[in-house]
Amino acid sequence: MLSIIEARVLGCLLEKERTTPEQYPLTLNVLVTACNQATSREPVMTLDAHDLESTIDGLKAQKLARLVHPSHGRSVTRYRQVIDEAHGWTPSQAAVMTLLLLRGPQTTAELRTRSERMHEFDSLEAVERTLRELAALDEPQVARLERQTGQKEPRWRQLIADEAEPVPSAYRASVAAPMTPAGGLVDRVAALESRNEELATRLAKLEAALDDLL
Repeated sequence: MLSIIEARVLGCLLEKERTTPEQYPLTLNVLVTACNQATSREPVMTLDAHDLESTIDGLKAQKLARLVHPSHGRSVTRYRQVIDEAHGWTPSQAAVMTLLLLRGPQTTAELRTRSERMHEFDSLEAVERTLRELAALDEPQVARLERQTGQKEPRWRQLIADEAEPVPSAYRASVAAPMTPAGGLVDRVAALESRNEELATRLAKLEAALDDLL
């Protein structure tokens, strides 16, 4: 079972490999920034370089991550994940697992919307099919959670890493109404999330370029 920090590191490497391939593999500084993003991460973390170096050492020992030594004009060591190879994930499975590692339990609708930059699902049924494939493995990698009070849909969680402490159901119920926007507000929230991700990506590119110059 992976730790919460190992899950964050692998989730970020999986995500950036698919959304910003031009800067992948990632430098340590860019990986720190990706892990500590304030958007598209639940929970938000404040990890430092030392945390990630020790975590990556553990992932290397598990054959889930590798170092890429400087070459071809790049002056710093970079890091890449190989967990998708280790588990034999298809592109759709990798996209779903990435989101579950980065953001915790989610509905099929959330997974479809949030996966657009990594893999395009043509329907909710396609997401559900991918989840059921992962749940049907000899060692299931996802599980369906029963719908909780205040939730309209059941959620799915990953089973390969520890999860952060869940929010108590009583609290979820108390905030369900104000925290569940409808209609156009949902679209605006999604647009803001996308914009924040874009800004975070631009910052990561600038940091990567600075690392190469140094």
